[in-house]
Amino acid sequence: MKAAVIYESMYGNTRSVAEAIAEGLEPAAESEVLSVEEAQSTDLSRVDLLVVGGPTHIHGMSRKPLRDAALKDALEHPEKGLQTDAAAGGTGLRESFDAMKTGTGKAAAFDTRLQGPEMLTGHASKSIAKQLGQHGCELVAKPVSFIVGKDNRLLPEERDRAREWGTRVGRDPRRRAVPHILIDS
Repeated sequence: MKAAVIYESMYGNTRSVAEAIAEGLEPAAESEVLSVEEAQSTDLSRVDLLVVGGPTHIHGMSRKPLRDAALKDALEHPEKGLQTDAAAGGTGLRESFDAMKTGTGKAAAFDTRLQGPEMLTGHASKSIAKQLGQHGCELVAKPVSFIVGKDNRLLPEERDRAREWGTRVGRDPRRRAVPHILIDS
């Protein structure tokens, strides 16, 4: 089985989760981790499972102005110790879904979000899952969140939890069909 784990990340947390998910998928799937921008120029037609995730910003997927503000904040306030992800200035998930063709197949959604009550933080993974469904995918797992502390760093146990979630997703027998979702360039 082939899997693609596609992520949007501002400070590297979601990328770290995506890498851990791919490690968890490895026993069952040959996995490739791609930023949203990399996915736009990659042929995904041979992928058996698509796993998509991004950071939660204001209860859902990020928007360009929020990403720009986060980058500016990291650059203007080095004392916060925030390291921006190499793909942080690129295309976000919200915009990439607008460019997606309708497809079929298996998928799963994840996000990173601040620690706190769900009703206050929201979940980008729910919006991601909804978009995947609207584009013809069958979800093989409930959307899941991985927690970032108030210092915008992934909590230590979350990487292990992401790896375990990837293993469970990879073992799910419902994931056998091939998604044919392509992102227009």
